Amino acid sequence: MPARVHAVVVVRPDARIPAAHRLERLLAALSAQTVPVSATTVVVCGEDADVSAFAAASGTRATLSLPASTSFAVAVDRAAQQTQGDVVWVLAQDTVPEPDALAHLSAALEVAPSVGVAAPKLVRVTAPDRIVSLGVTMTRFGRTVGLADDEFDQGQHDDAEDVLGVDVRGMLVRADAWHKIGGIDPALAGADEGLDLGVRARLAGGRVSVVPRARLAVHGDGVAGPAGLPPARNLGAAYAHRRAQLHRRLAYAHPLAAPLLWLSLLPVALWRTVVALVAKTPGRILPEWAAAAVSVVALPSLTRARGRIRRTRPAPWSQLAPLRITREELRTGLRPDLDVRDGGERRSELRFFTGGGAWAVLAALVVSAAVFPSLLVWPTLAGGALAPLRTTVARLWSDAAYGLRPLGLGEVTPADPFSAVIAVLGSLWPGAPSQAIVLLWLLALPLAVLGAWFAATRVTDRSVLRITGAVVWALAPTFLAALMQGRPAAVLVHLLLPWLFYAGSVAHRSWSAAGASSLIFAAVAACSPSLAPALVAVWIVWLVVLAVVRHGHGVVRVVWVVVPAIVLFAPLAVRQLRAGNPWALLADPGVVWAGPQASADAAGRAMLAAGSPTLDPGGWGALLRGGTFGGAFGDALAHLAPAWLLVLVAPIGLLALASLFTRRWVAGLAMLAVAAAGLATAFVVVGIAVAARTDTAVAIWPGAALSLAWAGTVAAALICLDTGFALRASPDADRALAAGRTRSLGAVAVMLALAIFSLPALTAHLRGASTLAEGSASTLPAFVSAEGRSDVNTGTVIVQPLPSGAVDARVVWGESETIGGQSTALDTRTRLSAGDDSVAMLATDLVTPTSSDVVARLRGDGIAFVLLAPADASADRSRAVWLTASTALNQRAGLDAVGDTDKGTLWRVTDAVTPRAAASSAVIGTKRAIAIAQLIAVGAAVLLAVPTTASRRRARHQPRVVGRRRA
Repeated sequence: MPARVHAVVVVRPDARIPAAHRLERLLAALSAQTVPVSATTVVVCGEDADVSAFAAASGTRATLSLPASTSFAVAVDRAAQQTQGDVVWVLAQDTVPEPDALAHLSAALEVAPSVGVAAPKLVRVTAPDRIVSLGVTMTRFGRTVGLADDEFDQGQHDDAEDVLGVDVRGMLVRADAWHKIGGIDPALAGADEGLDLGVRARLAGGRVSVVPRARLAVHGDGVAGPAGLPPARNLGAAYAHRRAQLHRRLAYAHPLAAPLLWLSLLPVALWRTVVALVAKTPGRILPEWAAAAVSVVALPSLTRARGRIRRTRPAPWSQLAPLRITREELRTGLRPDLDVRDGGERRSELRFFTGGGAWAVLAALVVSAAVFPSLLVWPTLAGGALAPLRTTVARLWSDAAYGLRPLGLGEVTPADPFSAVIAVLGSLWPGAPSQAIVLLWLLALPLAVLGAWFAATRVTDRSVLRITGAVVWALAPTFLAALMQGRPAAVLVHLLLPWLFYAGSVAHRSWSAAGASSLIFAAVAACSPSLAPALVAVWIVWLVVLAVVRHGHGVVRVVWVVVPAIVLFAPLAVRQLRAGNPWALLADPGVVWAGPQASADAAGRAMLAAGSPTLDPGGWGALLRGGTFGGAFGDALAHLAPAWLLVLVAPIGLLALASLFTRRWVAGLAMLAVAAAGLATAFVVVGIAVAARTDTAVAIWPGAALSLAWAGTVAAALICLDTGFALRASPDADRALAAGRTRSLGAVAVMLALAIFSLPALTAHLRGASTLAEGSASTLPAFVSAEGRSDVNTGTVIVQPLPSGAVDARVVWGESETIGGQSTALDTRTRLSAGDDSVAMLATDLVTPTSSDVVARLRGDGIAFVLLAPADASADRSRAVWLTASTALNQRAGLDAVGDTDKGTLWRVTDAVTPRAAASSAVIGTKRAIAIAQLIAVGAAVLLAVPTTASRRRARHQPRVVGRRRA
């Protein structure tokens, strides 16, 4: 047995860790060893009077004081230079060896002279039956793999002996081997130090062995190795392990391969970033890039590491192959089986088909076909805020990018995020993108039922209540109003909100849910920017709850939910803030349309409080006035309709309030808070008008906010039905009153009441009472549309006589005005731009016969057509302006009358037209930068949202219902 053992103890004082107490316990354990320690050197990294005084008074051979920035490797090396023993025992303040640990380690060196390094079994101080480390190996590409990390100690590894490497804490190293191989490599950043030492020891001709009978408890202070114990992960540990892996890979590589590996560091980091997103581990991205960047510049340390190996390597690298782990061994032997390890509850079956969800969707599809039979043959849809889409997918996405807008003269603005939503929608039907809107309307009801059914799975396990929630959501007054009025943005919001609830309620659990939530959150905000403040308020409350109740677990995932939306809205927000018009960020995207909606007075707010976005709840007033009742009796019934019809909606609100008196009152309170946020938003935005069409200011549509309020109300009502009507203090009465028959009757009553309320809205299209109509492929004449399809830079100036006698003029580029081509930056501007002045001058000169150079200016601006829209037949001033303009245009030299069309009277510029001015290099550069940033954010969210086998396995061990205590 070696006669002299020199123990090296490294201490790092920290205000968060009782270093003096840890050192006292360690020195006591050294004194209790059955084999005495010949000498002990304590290395104090940092200033701490108590630690230094205790070390000096403890009888150790030497005490070294080094700066706090000194690494563990350097500290041990400084102490090892003064070694006066045959072996070096490497220890840290957070290690506690058992009394016979040194005896077993020394015996291993004595029995086998070829063993240069012997290491104990590391266990937790707080859980001695849990293994921290018992040998380390690596894959072919240098990835570190612990052979028994975080396993329960049942003696299953007590026959282990030869390993490739070990944990640096507690290892016993022969002094001659230590000095020969150069000790611990200081470039390893505190990770894989024992593995690298073991590799070099084996290349120098020695062996590395573990001694399971020698046990050493550790705290995981981070003095040696990364802080924490397995399987804990943090950014510092991830960086240390990745930096060590890259350093070892470059140090071990063949001389011809090392330069290629060095050149590939950054490309590999990019690839591993994508892999980390797909694997739902975005926490690895920052450490990956930091480790790659440091490895690129750390050439001196790499040179020294390769020099040490070259000077002390008599053995070939092939000698290490049997000790490395293969991919098959890693896959079958070391991957934890989550199903076996957790032993927790498994998620209940979804029961989409057996629970009636599929039948509810199918029934909604039948109802939709009955409600919108004409849509089965219509190629496009018009009316309200509807307009055609671009004819090609490429143009759809071009409208969604920063740059020249398809409206106006030289207008360069950021695209609305809603344009990207329209581009996605149109890309689903690439042959005829405008038909995607028709399909959206046809499938709106079944899609609403589908989304709400899945959202209800987060609230209840009962099939009848899931169907109830789906039906009530699909029959929401605000949804039916948006469908019949032709509001695509509002329809999309209502279809997306259930999925936001479904994914967002579990966003703290997994990155898959967080990624999906971030995409849906961005889409909802894009369709209704006025809803963003309420959603952000809910998001902040959710963060606070996680920070307080769950001690921050899952906060980072929930933070990510808003990141894509911020990146998508940033260019538009900067534009509006620079223009001094921040309220314009709330503007409804798409076509500006002044349709019927609730007013900002007391009557209008009463309707909003009842869930109706219009002054005619459910459309009953219009039905009674024009129905079979007719006359004064019908008017009287229509006047009373709001009062007694709102009684049909009241049960949902009463059930929602009753959720506060159930066992799940916390969840009920949360849903009522969501409802309150939506209702408050509706009250605020109904009185805000930031956009205008011609000479009419248009208020923000409150229906999107009411959809959020309806979502919270329906969820709270389902919570009440799920848990019963009794007070929290009476669980027995609760079980009695919440019997299945009572629950089913209550659910059916709610559905029937709402179905009666929705009858006028559901039949409005059949009665011709909706604004929906068959649309054309373009808002421009067919002649212009054909030119625009072949050349997107075909310009058309549209002159519209107004009832007031004024003239509205606008310039359209391409084949049509489209939904995706609209811009809130243009619709909400408070000052005229240079392009607006040019268009105004063109319109004035076109309708005035005195101007002589207007056609030349048309050609110079790239405008090839002039369209005089029909006048308002009921307004004399409008007709007079139309006649004057028509006469002036017919007399204008350089204009050729094409003739009357269904869109108005058309003229064509006869001479060659100058092509539209291209965007400047600065605009193109800005466009590329914005596109790259947005693609990175959205791409990262998509990669996170894609589920993996591991994420699905983990999800199966989480309850489907959120906010319900486990029995």
